[in-house]
Amino acid sequence: MTRIAVLTPDPADPSYAGQWPGVLERLSRALAAADVTVEPTPWTDHIEDASGLTGYPLVLPVIVWGYHRDHQRWMQACRTWEAAGVRMRNPAAVIGWNSDKSYLGRLADKGVAVPDTIWVDGVTQADVHAAFDRFGTDVVVVKPRVSGGAWKTLRLARGEVMEGAPEGPAMIQPYLPSIETEGETSLLFFGGKLSHVVNKRPVNGDFRIQMQFGGQYVALPQPPEGALALAEATLEVIGEELLYARIDMATAPDGTWRLMEAELIEPDFYLGSAPDGGRNFAVAVRAVLNT
Repeated sequence: MTRIAVLTPDPADPSYAGQWPGVLERLSRALAAADVTVEPTPWTDHIEDASGLTGYPLVLPVIVWGYHRDHQRWMQACRTWEAAGVRMRNPAAVIGWNSDKSYLGRLADKGVAVPDTIWVDGVTQADVHAAFDRFGTDVVVVKPRVSGGAWKTLRLARGEVMEGAPEGPAMIQPYLPSIETEGETSLLFFGGKLSHVVNKRPVNGDFRIQMQFGGQYVALPQPPEGALALAEATLEVIGEELLYARIDMATAPDGTWRLMEAELIEPDFYLGSAPDGGRNFAVAVRAVLNT
């Protein structure tokens, strides 16, 4: 059996203590079929010194949940891992830039369809008022540029006072009503190949599709029309050699797809919804180990 490392949350952060062990178990079961043994280790144990990781033939940062609340140290860790040549997939440089949602602006500049976005260094009520007029909508969404799991994400209607605004750099987008009616669709890629597709819908009256908010997940037999084209265009523009990617998207009012996130750090792969139970992921991991 080949031993690889999987980076896990900061032990000092109890937020995910009840969730990540189950995800680790699903990953471990899938990889065991490819003769791969998983050894979990907190990412916060390797911020300044990567020697505890350099001995592994592969390091997967796939359960580093909570890094967004400690972003300065996260970026320091990514630099440490890159400088030390840690055999990491996805690469340390990639998971560094992917931790700040401003990458969506760069993808948009290269032709990827994303929701209209206003980028601000610190969001104010005046910024929100201006966004309503600019977007021609009565509902907007405010997000921190560094976030995860809808953390500090607000949905605001015209005339509503903003409370609990994210601190620091943020983004404002028009709210896409399709999130409630059609949900968000995720395409999972392993080794550059489409593995499976999952649709995620919020509970009635909410806009957050995450499971912790009651989101319902359903596997789809194939990508909806047009979704695969956007996902493949996104990956082509990113242009990195990726072991895994989750491309999240939703439809705009005109029915066309918009990229919501390109999750390249610690996305849930929804292996419980994968028809193969994670075999495609295991095959991709084994291919990397064999190179």
